[in-house]
Amino acid sequence: MKPLAVLGTSSDAGKTTLVMALCRILADRGLKVAPFKAQNVSNNSGVTQESREISRAQCLQAEAARVEPSYLFNPVLLKSHGNGSVQVIVNGLVYKNQSVIDYYAEIDHLKTQVKQAFSVLQKRYDLVIAEGAGSPVELNLLHKDLANSFVALTFNTKNILVADIERGGVFASIYGTLELMDPVMRSNLIGVVVNKFRGDRRFFVEGEKIITERFGVPVLGVLPFMPLNIDMEDSQSLRNYQQRLDDVKIRIAVIAYPGLSNYNDLDALMADGELYVELIHAYRPLEGFDMVLLPGSKTVIRDLQWLRAQGLFREIQQFKKAIFGICGGYQMLCKQLHDPDAVEHETAIVETGLGFIDDNVVYQNPKILAHGQFPLFSYPAIRGYEIHCGRMAKYPLHFQTGCIAGTHIHGIFDDDTFRCDYFKALNPDYQGYGYGDYREQAIQGFADSVAKNLDMNTILKALQAD
Repeated sequence: MKPLAVLGTSSDAGKTTLVMALCRILADRGLKVAPFKAQNVSNNSGVTQESREISRAQCLQAEAARVEPSYLFNPVLLKSHGNGSVQVIVNGLVYKNQSVIDYYAEIDHLKTQVKQAFSVLQKRYDLVIAEGAGSPVELNLLHKDLANSFVALTFNTKNILVADIERGGVFASIYGTLELMDPVMRSNLIGVVVNKFRGDRRFFVEGEKIITERFGVPVLGVLPFMPLNIDMEDSQSLRNYQQRLDDVKIRIAVIAYPGLSNYNDLDALMADGELYVELIHAYRPLEGFDMVLLPGSKTVIRDLQWLRAQGLFREIQQFKKAIFGICGGYQMLCKQLHDPDAVEHETAIVETGLGFIDDNVVYQNPKILAHGQFPLFSYPAIRGYEIHCGRMAKYPLHFQTGCIAGTHIHGIFDDDTFRCDYFKALNPDYQGYGYGDYREQAIQGFADSVAKNLDMNTILKALQAD
């Protein structure tokens, strides 16, 4: 079966969620499917069973395909490191911190890694579905491309083009992309998917005719706008999250510092009808909340400095109710944070933490990467993952005394028992819900809606053609 590439007319066209849906649709048809993104740029990452780090987007796509995530699904991951530099993760392990210029200087080495990963997946799976990045026709960057033309041309993929109608200019974006697209990629194009359509589809019948007849490309489907409130690919997406507030019992202030990362820890909370979750992007009094949550941070020391500059540092110290920290947020609860080798910060530094935990953090390489069951608090096994360079001698995994608690383990609130017990302690009227069931229903429901509005027969026929 030929590999498939899902390309977009722009960033945020819906490539990630379409790949996720296709993974589930085709897995339900009996195929063993592997998602793939050659290069991703995201601070939202997860850890595989191989103890390797990849984007959460590819973890979600693997979950939809009902396969275990692998570093092969995302061989190059870039995470912002501040001041124009990026942390480059290759095959799931930190390669180095580089300026963007230095990163591009090594693009040929990275192409080799991408090619090797894709080739392995082709041998192990019936179908590889590759997600593009941004637009495939950024003409000034084609020689530096990893996720679009490089994959499509190297592996002669069949291609789907996704266009976002919500942002306007859908015809110009489709036409312009087709005109600028590499001729081989264009010849392998199965068709166009118009995404995020709101309203009555009958109003776009003429639009489909224009794309098919004037642009000479089939319309494979017009997909309705569907919010998917799990595994947001970037922190900006959190602003569009639609909470399902039924009977609010607990109000949570999530400190949304600039280096916010691994925001998937918020998914189980924001989907809970009994919890009101508010992202705090600047100073405001916190006494109206029942809990303050300090989530993960890619730049812990810089975000601590931001807390001081905003006035939130003192506000949190004076908060008398529950405070919970996860990973970088957990480290902020300590007395001091030491970075003698400039691992976490751009320069060697010692920073004062919030002082709730009698322990210090020391940043060292290599990054700790672990996935599995962890003994946390009074629970023998909570599933999650660990991903950090900060070491704590006294409380390496978790801490709890009175109102203060935290852990290095991501995914702790996905555990229904822990989440229910924790929030019942804050409010005995809290009931809880099954997050795993909610998550599965969200994935399946999204995939079912896509299948209903997509010409899967045409896609499958193209993938099976000689």
